[in-house]
Amino acid sequence: MSITAEPRNPAADSTATTIGTHPPVNKFETFDPRTNTLIAEIEEMGSAQVEQAVDRARYLAGAWSALTYKERSRHLLHVRDRLLDSAEELVDTICAETGKQRAEAVTTELMAVCETIGWYAKNGGQVLMPQSVSPGLMAHKKAWKRYESLGVIGVISPWNYPFTLSMTPVITALFAGNTVVLKPSEVTPTVGLAIGKLFEDENWGDIVQVVTGGGATGEALVRSGVDKVCFTGSVRTGKRVMAAAADSLTPVLLELGGKDPMIVCADADLARASKGAVWGAFQNSGQTCMSVERFYVEETVFEDFVERVLVETAQIRQNASGGDIGSMTFAPQLAIVEDHIADAVSKGARILAGGKRLDQPGLWFEPTVLVDVDHTMSIMVEETFGPVMPIMSVKDSEEGLRLANDSIYGLNSSVWTSDQQLGISIANRLEAGNVCINDCIVSYAIPGLPFGGVKQSGIGRVHGPEGLREFSSVKSVMSSRVTTPREMWWFPVPKVLEALGIASARARFGTTLATRIKRFKRTT
Repeated sequence: MSITAEPRNPAADSTATTIGTHPPVNKFETFDPRTNTLIAEIEEMGSAQVEQAVDRARYLAGAWSALTYKERSRHLLHVRDRLLDSAEELVDTICAETGKQRAEAVTTELMAVCETIGWYAKNGGQVLMPQSVSPGLMAHKKAWKRYESLGVIGVISPWNYPFTLSMTPVITALFAGNTVVLKPSEVTPTVGLAIGKLFEDENWGDIVQVVTGGGATGEALVRSGVDKVCFTGSVRTGKRVMAAAADSLTPVLLELGGKDPMIVCADADLARASKGAVWGAFQNSGQTCMSVERFYVEETVFEDFVERVLVETAQIRQNASGGDIGSMTFAPQLAIVEDHIADAVSKGARILAGGKRLDQPGLWFEPTVLVDVDHTMSIMVEETFGPVMPIMSVKDSEEGLRLANDSIYGLNSSVWTSDQQLGISIANRLEAGNVCINDCIVSYAIPGLPFGGVKQSGIGRVHGPEGLREFSSVKSVMSSRVTTPREMWWFPVPKVLEALGIASARARFGTTLATRIKRFKRTT
């Protein structure tokens, strides 16, 4: 079984490098999606090379985990300085392989990573410090839990945010005391190689290894004996990763697909909601796991909302030199977008804006707005992952909530209303790992908030204390406050233990103080 990536982490089946004394070097190509021009030929690494990378990472794992939190923070802050020193070159690399705009690469890739490093440096030590736990009935004992590193983490990252979605698990794993082997998407391998250079250091050069290749390389990493796998990509490939990891009971962290809904209530600020909707749907050409992919608007404001959306959409600048959105990144993903639109139109949907490729080289697709959509259409139930905005009229917010929850996905969602209590009520009932009220797709920007999905949108969390502990093993420890010859419950069991146990339980767990006193007196 080859772990071949799907849209969001795509890869065609590939042949692993032949193992031998002088193995031939298999290569794959990476292209600039804005022009379809070749960027580079990259080596396709086989299982032997993956295993060597894991061995190199494991060689330093013990020494790296022995560092204090302050020492790890110091090193990661040094990496951040290197990142900032080479910011322009990194942006060039990211934009060349993804087609996104430079300002977008700066804010969603570089700044997001810098913020996350800063949060861990400031808070990570406190999150992972040993924590005392009440011993409960065993008052003569001390109890605490400690967080320990796992060892070597395998990270398989996607092409839509090749810097952020690689660096976030890498730096999280490192701060938790692990070393890392990163397999970037074969659509954006030069970004992954640039990440590897950020960690090159005369003392710690091997704590992050980068292996390049497609599905076979990813499968080799999952089966290489790493201590945990962090995968970001499609549901289909995530299931394959989980199945391969099950052979060795390797734990997995999966950030998978989304079909994120937006509910617009009748009392919403439509000027803000329409602007937010257009940004939430078309940012990064819709290639964001948190992109708003389906819209439920109360019928009384539906026409007004659609008109505002069309005005906002018409103002979007789409070009390669400082526009609002860039090209799409991966040709098979663009084909999925076209299929979803064609399916919707065949079932009665109407295109009010866009709907086709731009007549120029590269993977350019117009921002597209559709109405008269419903859940019989792929565009409302399957992940589209492109610049498409299907808007559905609903009777009220309750119908919008029901339809929003009618999905196999549960990653992100948003509700728009002037009634804060209504917004919180709907947010509490949305089946999603992340919810925004009067905003959208920004929760990932807060590194103290855990990020992840429910249902088939993933397993586990990144960011926040929960994300840091995902890359740790928790150990429970007990010790005695005082040393005695024996514990009361050891053999031979004392005859009075039953009576003492009942009396103690009544005294400790009775519903009221008077009841506890009465029961205790009756027993004794």
